[in-house]
Amino acid sequence: MKNKIADKFSNLDKEEIDRIIRMCWEDRTPFEAIHIQFDLNPNEVVKFMRRALSLKDFIRWRVRANNLGHLKHLKTRSSEINRFKCSRQNLDGSTKGYK
Repeated sequence: MKNKIADKFSNLDKEEIDRIIRMCWEDRTPFEAIHIQFDLNPNEVVKFMRRALSLKDFIRWRVRANNLGHLKHLKTRSSEINRFKCSRQNLDGSTKGYK
């Protein structure tokens, strides 16, 4: 099992790693969207973030993801939220006017 996860992580290029990290930090992006795009389930996302971030940043992200858990899982989300990214967000994850 551990080798499968390590293989998944080693097959990602820098751009994909950066995109996954951005998606994890975004409040609107559910774990299901990450699973669809990168084939990582929520447990693998946590393991990925633990490896990709510093300890302090990982703890900060984990607290945020737990506090906003109602947004990070589609089943617990309000039906009023019908997209997983900001309307001002570009495909690469950047927003208009952000420098």
